Amino acid sequence: MAYSREQRLSEEIKKITSKVIRDELRDPRIAPITSVTEVDVTGDLRYATLFISVLGTEEEKKGTIEALNHAKGLLRKEVGKRISSHFTPEILIKMDESIEQGVKMHQKINEVREKEEARNTENPSEEASPGEPHDQ
Repeated sequence: MAYSREQRLSEEIKKITSKVIRDELRDPRIAPITSVTEVDVTGDLRYATLFISVLGTEEEKKGTIEALNHAKGLLRKEVGKRISSHFTPEILIKMDESIEQGVKMHQKINEVREKEEARNTENPSEEASPGEPHDQ
């Protein structure tokens, strides 16, 4: 399967910016567990939106986004050095809440399962297989 130029550029920018954030940025506002989860590059290759996931408190997330917005110029410069493209895309930073939403959804599913199991162990006679009517 052939990848489009935007997809290839997105993956390359993701690798570069992840490495720069992890190894080169020394801003204390950046949370220790910060990752670039996705990069979207526009069709004209002028803008790259970095979706950032931060494991930490709301204050750490806010500080990390502020620090990365402050470091957008450095990130763009490093991307420009390491890719061969006529234009270096302008970097945009957005918070990615999808991992946290997935964890919350998983917790809710587990809670429902536990309640269902508790109800079934309390009333084993009510446990009927699907399609069978309950005796009343």
